[in-house]
Amino acid sequence: MAHIRKANGIMDWLDQRLAIYKLLDVLMVKYWIPKQINFLWAMGVILTTLFAILFVTGLLLVMYYKPDTALAFDSVNKTIMQEVDYGWLWRHMHGVAASVVFLIIYIHMLTGIYYGSYKKGREMIWVSGMLLFIVFSAEAFSGYMLPWGQMSYWAAQVITNLFGGIPFIGPELVIWIRGDYAVSDPTLTRFFMLHVCLLPIVIIALIVVHFYTLRIPHVNNEISEELDFDLEAEKYMAGDTKGSKVIPFWPGFLSKDFMYICLFMIFFFYLVCFKFDFAMDPINFDPANALKTPAHIYPEWYFLWSYEVLRGFFFDIAGIKAFDIGLAAFGIAQIIFFLLPWLDRSDVVKPAHDRPLFFIWFWILLIDLIVLTVYGKLPPTGVNAWVGFYASIVFLLMLIVVLPIITILERKGAKS
Repeated sequence: MAHIRKANGIMDWLDQRLAIYKLLDVLMVKYWIPKQINFLWAMGVILTTLFAILFVTGLLLVMYYKPDTALAFDSVNKTIMQEVDYGWLWRHMHGVAASVVFLIIYIHMLTGIYYGSYKKGREMIWVSGMLLFIVFSAEAFSGYMLPWGQMSYWAAQVITNLFGGIPFIGPELVIWIRGDYAVSDPTLTRFFMLHVCLLPIVIIALIVVHFYTLRIPHVNNEISEELDFDLEAEKYMAGDTKGSKVIPFWPGFLSKDFMYICLFMIFFFYLVCFKFDFAMDPINFDPANALKTPAHIYPEWYFLWSYEVLRGFFFDIAGIKAFDIGLAAFGIAQIIFFLLPWLDRSDVVKPAHDRPLFFIWFWILLIDLIVLTVYGKLPPTGVNAWVGFYASIVFLLMLIVVLPIITILERKGAKS
């Protein structure tokens, strides 16, 4: 048993029993971050902040929400928005955070791609991050259903129908997910349970795993320099703080993150108070009506690129139905980024601007994702349909074919 002495304060009392200071050393004070980083490395902490906002505001909203198809719409648009003190604020904060979190996720992902932060020992960081993206997507979709407006209902109808394309078990799986033959009260109840109970627990667990995966390979830096973190840490602790290429997570790195969080919160509350409507589809302010289909069904902006891949294949090819081709393309789009560390065949770990072919590939991919997002909101008719088709083809080819080819050429060039 450890020697227990008279404590000289509450922290000392806790430290003798829980090793508080040792834990802080491991997690923060002696966890080292490269100096050569920029504001893009603050996206992870901003994402954690946004998740905390979503969690707290979600708890406040769920006190008044009714997971019943007869009551859900009024519980959101009347009770919460009009009768509960500051209910409008909690709903705006929750809705805006749910949308902005994907903006930050995409910036975080693209930063990782640009700086090669998925390579050479950091594969599990990337994979755990992509798992977080998938679960956040499921959480966002399940939450989108809860207001039980027109777009909530019909988006649920479209997305649950997709599972019907799975061979052998598809039709039965759709009924099981819905809890009925059509989207109805059991569907709403199930998605409420997912949104409020199961998925938040999974997200918290994955956040812990994601942070843990950073422990061994450590954080990448903006010049992708391979550092000996132990040696650089010894320099820092010996007093050579200028000569060392690392700083401690606390207070050096996290104090800067607090500044970025404060700047971000100014932007966030500007959206919450003045531009909240971008996160709330006007069609969703009409109650769900199974007998009235909206003229154009589409998801939230952060799903538009993958939605356009799904519907981009609007004609049969070689006897294969357009729906099946689109569903297969959609499935590939959901998992293709998981495979990025292995699709990139080069051993070179450098920022994209130091990898000429990869630099071109990166910007073409980004532009293509923007095109998919824009056209995913437009009706799939005439020229729009063909733009969506070609953009979908470009997206798949860029990742499956072009990336391996240019990185193999890069690897051969580096060896010669």
